[in-house]
Amino acid sequence: MLNTQEVISLYETVAVITDQMLAAARNGDWDELVALESRCASHVETLKAGEPPVPLTGANRERKVKIIKKILADDREIRNLTEPWMAQLSQLINSTGNERKLSQAYGASHSG
Repeated sequence: MLNTQEVISLYETVAVITDQMLAAARNGDWDELVALESRCASHVETLKAGEPPVPLTGANRERKVKIIKKILADDREIRNLTEPWMAQLSQLINSTGNERKLSQAYGASHSG
Protein backbone atom coordinates (compact mmCIF):
# COMPACT_ATOMS: atom_id res chain seq x y z
CA MET A 1 0.00 0.00 0.00
CA LEU A 2 1.34 3.42 -0.97
CA ASN A 3 1.57 6.25 1.52
CA THR A 4 0.10 9.69 0.83
CA GLN A 5 3.35 11.20 -0.46
CA GLU A 6 3.93 8.24 -2.81
CA VAL A 7 0.39 8.60 -4.17
CA ILE A 8 0.82 12.33 -4.83
CA SER A 9 4.26 11.72 -6.33
CA LEU A 10 2.89 9.08 -8.72
CA TYR A 11 0.05 11.37 -9.82
CA GLU A 12 2.62 14.14 -10.42
CA THR A 13 4.73 11.74 -12.48
CA VAL A 14 1.70 10.77 -14.57
CA ALA A 15 0.99 14.48 -15.11
CA VAL A 16 4.55 15.07 -16.31
CA ILE A 17 4.30 12.11 -18.70
CA THR A 18 0.94 13.25 -20.10
CA ASP A 19 2.46 16.69 -20.65
CA GLN A 20 5.29 15.03 -22.59
CA MET A 21 2.70 12.97 -24.50
CA LEU A 22 0.90 16.17 -25.47
CA ALA A 23 4.17 17.66 -26.73
CA ALA A 24 4.85 14.51 -28.76
CA ALA A 25 1.32 14.61 -30.24
CA ARG A 26 1.73 18.29 -31.14
CA ASN A 27 5.00 17.43 -32.91
CA GLY A 28 3.50 14.41 -34.67
CA ASP A 29 6.07 12.18 -32.96
CA TRP A 30 3.87 9.09 -32.81
CA ASP A 31 6.67 6.70 -31.77
CA GLU A 32 7.49 8.88 -28.76
CA LEU A 33 3.78 9.20 -27.95
CA VAL A 34 3.40 5.41 -27.89
CA ALA A 35 6.50 4.97 -25.70
CA LEU A 36 5.27 7.61 -23.25
CA GLU A 37 1.79 6.10 -23.23
CA SER A 38 3.30 2.78 -22.16
CA ARG A 39 5.22 4.46 -19.30
CA CYS A 40 2.06 6.28 -18.24
CA ALA A 41 0.02 3.07 -18.21
CA SER A 42 2.64 1.43 -15.99
CA HIS A 43 2.39 4.23 -13.42
CA VAL A 44 -1.41 4.15 -13.53
CA GLU A 45 -1.32 0.40 -12.82
CA THR A 46 0.93 1.06 -9.81
CA LEU A 47 -1.62 3.59 -8.56
CA LYS A 48 -4.53 1.20 -9.11
CA ALA A 49 -2.75 -1.56 -7.21
CA GLY A 50 -1.31 0.50 -4.37
CA GLU A 51 -3.49 3.54 -3.70
CA PRO A 52 -5.16 3.20 -0.31
CA PRO A 53 -8.96 2.92 -0.36
CA VAL A 54 -9.20 5.80 2.15
CA PRO A 55 -9.63 9.12 0.31
CA LEU A 56 -7.07 11.85 0.76
CA THR A 57 -8.10 14.90 2.76
CA GLY A 58 -7.22 18.59 2.95
CA ALA A 59 -4.36 19.95 0.91
CA ASN A 60 -3.38 16.50 -0.38
CA ARG A 61 -6.88 15.98 -1.78
CA GLU A 62 -6.84 19.42 -3.42
CA ARG A 63 -3.42 18.69 -4.94
CA LYS A 64 -4.61 15.32 -6.28
CA VAL A 65 -7.75 16.89 -7.81
CA LYS A 66 -5.67 19.63 -9.47
CA ILE A 67 -3.24 17.05 -10.91
CA ILE A 68 -6.10 14.85 -12.19
CA LYS A 69 -7.74 17.86 -13.88
CA LYS A 70 -4.44 18.62 -15.66
CA ILE A 71 -4.06 14.98 -16.72
CA LEU A 72 -7.62 14.93 -18.10
CA ALA A 73 -7.12 18.23 -19.96
CA ASP A 74 -3.90 16.92 -21.53
CA ASP A 75 -5.61 13.65 -22.42
CA ARG A 76 -8.48 15.51 -24.10
CA GLU A 77 -6.04 17.64 -26.12
CA ILE A 78 -4.00 14.55 -27.09
CA ARG A 79 -7.20 12.91 -28.40
CA ASN A 80 -8.06 16.09 -30.32
CA LEU A 81 -4.65 15.89 -32.00
CA THR A 82 -4.54 12.14 -32.61
CA GLU A 83 -8.11 11.48 -33.78
CA PRO A 84 -7.65 13.20 -37.18
CA TRP A 85 -4.37 11.32 -37.67
CA MET A 86 -6.02 8.02 -36.73
CA ALA A 87 -8.90 8.72 -39.14
CA GLN A 88 -6.38 9.52 -41.89
CA LEU A 89 -4.47 6.32 -41.14
CA SER A 90 -7.67 4.28 -41.16
CA GLN A 91 -8.67 5.82 -44.48
CA LEU A 92 -5.24 5.03 -45.93
CA ILE A 93 -5.42 1.42 -44.73
CA ASN A 94 -8.92 1.00 -46.15
CA SER A 95 -7.87 2.65 -49.41
CA THR A 96 -4.84 0.37 -49.73
CA GLY A 97 -7.01 -2.67 -49.00
CA ASN A 98 -9.54 -1.60 -51.63
CA GLU A 99 -6.79 -1.01 -54.20
CA ARG A 100 -5.41 -4.47 -53.49
CA LYS A 101 -8.87 -6.04 -53.88
CA LEU A 102 -9.44 -4.19 -57.15
CA SER A 103 -6.02 -5.20 -58.40
CA GLN A 104 -6.62 -8.85 -57.49
CA ALA A 105 -10.08 -8.81 -59.08
CA TYR A 106 -8.85 -7.06 -62.21
CA GLY A 107 -5.76 -9.28 -62.46
CA ALA A 108 -7.83 -12.45 -61.93
CA SER A 109 -10.40 -11.56 -64.59
CA HIS A 110 -7.76 -10.75 -67.19
CA SER A 111 -5.19 -13.42 -66.48
CA GLY A 112 -6.63 -16.05 -68.85
